[in-house]
Amino acid sequence: MPAMTSRPKVAEASGARWGGPGGAIGRALAVILVLLLGACASSATDEDTFVERSVEELYNEAQDQMAAGRFRAAAVAFEEVDRQHPYSQWAVRAQMMAAYAYYMANQYDEAVAAAERFIELHPGHPDVPYAYYVVAVSQYEQISDVGRDQEATRKALDALTELVRRFPDSPYARDAQLKIDLARDHLAGKEMEIGRFYLKRQAYVAAINRFRTVVETYQTTTHVPEALHRLVEAYLALGVREEAQRAAAVLGYNYPGNVWYERSYALLEEQQLEPLTAQKSWVSRLF
Repeated sequence: MPAMTSRPKVAEASGARWGGPGGAIGRALAVILVLLLGACASSATDEDTFVERSVEELYNEAQDQMAAGRFRAAAVAFEEVDRQHPYSQWAVRAQMMAAYAYYMANQYDEAVAAAERFIELHPGHPDVPYAYYVVAVSQYEQISDVGRDQEATRKALDALTELVRRFPDSPYARDAQLKIDLARDHLAGKEMEIGRFYLKRQAYVAAINRFRTVVETYQTTTHVPEALHRLVEAYLALGVREEAQRAAAVLGYNYPGNVWYERSYALLEEQQLEPLTAQKSWVSRLF
């Protein structure tokens, strides 16, 4: 029995080292142990309270939450349908409804994740075009003003373009195309803001590059007339008169009567110049 007699001696030695079982440190350790055991017991109790419910009950609850406008709660409830009954016919519908509910709750990242999961799991489902639409509009809703970073705008443009490319005849394509035009206009506005910033600081070459991007890449947006006028300003400031004259000619030909053409014409008049229509510059060839 030597092994059994040796254990108490080791325990006694350890107890004496930490102040003994009756000491302050021993009591503190005992309290911590009790708290840890209590936390574990509480966690186990929470898990034990889970009760599986019928798919009809879960789905109806989710719909009730939607009808009441509690969209976040509805999304969670729809996800519970999928979690508890992943192989039921209602699970597929619940996945798509969860994405929609997250969108309605303005939780756009969650909506994108749920819709992309639906696309991945059910690539041939009839609701896939709608899932792409949820992804696209969720990205679109996150577009910020032109004074901020435009990463969300680029993501929205990519998602909208993908929707139109894949499902051009879907009922969502028309709205997506309208949003594409608005997103492109937004990106052009960002380029204009940066170009004006460089122009004010007399960084003319950098400004010209920004205005050229608007004219070349975002030719159908509302910012092109101003971009052409700003090119006239920047070219005149650099002394590149012919390019300024050609930019003004293109502006006048494509946007006659526009206020920006009137301003460009006034700038040329100040230097006794006129718009030059010879087709020898990049801007003339572009238009």
